[in-house]
Amino acid sequence: MEFEPVIGLEVHAQLKTRSKIFCGCSTEFGAPPNTHVCPVCLGMPGVLPVLNRSVVEYALRMAIATNCTIARQSRFARKNYFYPDLPKGYQISQYELPIAEQGHVDVAVDGVLQRIRIRRIHMEEDAGKLTHNPNRPVSMVDLNRAGVPLIEIVSEPDIGSPEAAGAYLRHLRAIVRCLDVCDGNLEEGSFRCDANVSIRPRGATALGTRTELKNLNSFRFVEKAIEYEIGRQKELLLEGGKVRQETRLWDQGLGRTVPMRGKEEAHDYRYFPDPDLLPLVIDEGWIERVRTELPELPEARKARFVSQHGLPAYDAGVLTSDRGLSDYFEECLRSFPEPKPISNWMMGPLLGLLNARGLSIEQSPIPAGALAALLDLVESGAISAKSAKSVFEEMAASGKSAEAVVAEKGLAQISDTGALEALVRELLERNPQEVAAYRGGKTKLMGFFVGEAMKATRGQANPKTVNAILKKMLEK
Repeated sequence: MEFEPVIGLEVHAQLKTRSKIFCGCSTEFGAPPNTHVCPVCLGMPGVLPVLNRSVVEYALRMAIATNCTIARQSRFARKNYFYPDLPKGYQISQYELPIAEQGHVDVAVDGVLQRIRIRRIHMEEDAGKLTHNPNRPVSMVDLNRAGVPLIEIVSEPDIGSPEAAGAYLRHLRAIVRCLDVCDGNLEEGSFRCDANVSIRPRGATALGTRTELKNLNSFRFVEKAIEYEIGRQKELLLEGGKVRQETRLWDQGLGRTVPMRGKEEAHDYRYFPDPDLLPLVIDEGWIERVRTELPELPEARKARFVSQHGLPAYDAGVLTSDRGLSDYFEECLRSFPEPKPISNWMMGPLLGLLNARGLSIEQSPIPAGALAALLDLVESGAISAKSAKSVFEEMAASGKSAEAVVAEKGLAQISDTGALEALVRELLERNPQEVAAYRGGKTKLMGFFVGEAMKATRGQANPKTVNAILKKMLEK
């Protein structure tokens, strides 16, 4: 029997507000445990939540960017469950009336656009965090994260493969970063995902029993966990067993999913409207203002890079996967209007440098204007492409300009025709046998002559000029 996977993703994006969703505590990451807390986010008796307007604004941005219908009235609900990192004994979320529903995004999977529908986007507060001591049978509770604002983006089960899931996640991450509502950091947990996975006989319409996968903190782990879970469910069904509805964790060390707990249903959380928060009413003017202020979205920018700048679709996809990369590229273009060389250097040496140092494009030791100046030296023939790589490395190490490095290292390319003609003439006089062989038809010896000329000038001769002079003198 052939099976097909049915996958839906629940993506939690931590919003980049300075304060929490219902109180004024800081959302800064990495503070000492339990220092960004107050009576509101600790759930003390008698306190009242006050909604952070910026959280609503950020949710509206994402809703518009993903083609959702925005509810003119939504409301918050209490999601009741007991866990040590949830101080109130409930989480303030949205249930029956979320802020946005019925959206979609179009995602390229293996070069083919696929539409993935979005069921809903809702706002909620985050829970705290448990840390576990490997040497003692205790866990510690850090409530700094309790009350940090999230939006949850819930897809329909429209995703048909691990690769499509990864592409959808990367697409959403590019959008939240472009909108500047979330930093998209999977390692720190500010952009995280739960995957609902089931399989069914190919061609069937009824959905199979699903499992929920957690602990997915990288795109690669998402794809590997889903792939493993599809295989596990297939094997189970083919052996006559049944898939159990449960929550499973991805164990990277074991390379498999492991059971965590039985999967809850909505009624298990006993949702009811939060009596401390009024319904949220959003007028048309607010929505239209947010719509007009949205930046150019990644897919639109990618299409423009292809049509306006003539970049290959792959290059454009890489450069628009991150708003910072796109901005860097266009800043380079203002000083050096040659798109493809900029793209090549950004995707090669620049991203290699940033990845090696663990830096973002905003932290690049080589500003966009400095890279443009380096490429201008190559284009003008002032330095060779080979020398440019050495200059780039020195610029990254010292922070000096390309011109300064070239002057200090004596890397300026020799393009003086008179000097190079004298050098080539002497070179041919020293190698009469090779000259005769070339003139006898062994034209591959041109590489030998060019190599000797470059060796004599320590790589600083302009290869184009050397080639032209050699051809002129050898064909006399």
